Amino acid sequence: MLTSNQLSATTRLFSSAVFREMAKKGRSALFCRLFGQSAVGWSRPGATVADGFEAAFSVLKTVGLRDEYIYRAAITQKVLLGKHSLNTACMLNEFRAGSCKADLVILNGTASVYEIKSERDSLDRLRNQIQNYQKVFPTINVIACDGHVSRVLQIVPEEVGVMSLSRRYQITTVREARDCPRQTCPVSIFESLRSTEARTILSELGVEVPAVPNTRLHGAMRALFSELSSEDVQRSMVSVLKRSRNLAPLTNLIGQLPQSLHAAALSVQMNRGDQDRLVHAVQTPLEIARGWA
Repeated sequence: MLTSNQLSATTRLFSSAVFREMAKKGRSALFCRLFGQSAVGWSRPGATVADGFEAAFSVLKTVGLRDEYIYRAAITQKVLLGKHSLNTACMLNEFRAGSCKADLVILNGTASVYEIKSERDSLDRLRNQIQNYQKVFPTINVIACDGHVSRVLQIVPEEVGVMSLSRRYQITTVREARDCPRQTCPVSIFESLRSTEARTILSELGVEVPAVPNTRLHGAMRALFSELSSEDVQRSMVSVLKRSRNLAPLTNLIGQLPQSLHAAALSVQMNRGDQDRLVHAVQTPLEIARGWA
């Protein structure tokens, strides 16, 4: 049995704060502190920091302890990298959709959003989240623990897919999602994009961006999007985002990291120097990393 402090420390090992510190410095005092407080411990002869992450991940995969990151890692490994590849698909983390942020979006032929409801989550906000997602994404999935599935099926519309993460860490499809591009709203899509991405979409659709002051540009482009068809905007959005947020350059990095860190590596922006420092950090023996504090 884990104490609450051990569970908290083990979970926080996979936080962006630890990951960014390793990428910026090639070491992490925060990792050192959290690992010492975690359920894993230092007594692992010959092990590296990568081995430490894998051991911590194995602890968190236990049913009842799984948090959002465990589900995010499952989708990354079994859907993005299992069914697709970084050369053909793209993954977005916490992508804004209306008043909500989507946990994870995979862009391939369409834009598929995955809303995570782990053992540690409630379903109180699910109905509102789905309503916001329907305006931006043609394909919506909810991936939940077994204990949530029956209630999720009652809450979400029948076109929303429902998946579960089993005790054996396998993703099971309970109900297939339907692709509904017509339900999306061009203005809502526009509000989710960067200005440069919105400009590119208009250009691809043959719409000229008016030459107006920057203070009026947002309103002008918003008005133009409101006149476009949902299907055209959705199709162009997928094409533009796959280029602007391309993850293919991270293929080599992913190959040098343990599977437990793949989801983290694909959610944090890093230059080449950051990547090299990160790889060096995870290859460091734990007995040396213990001195990072």
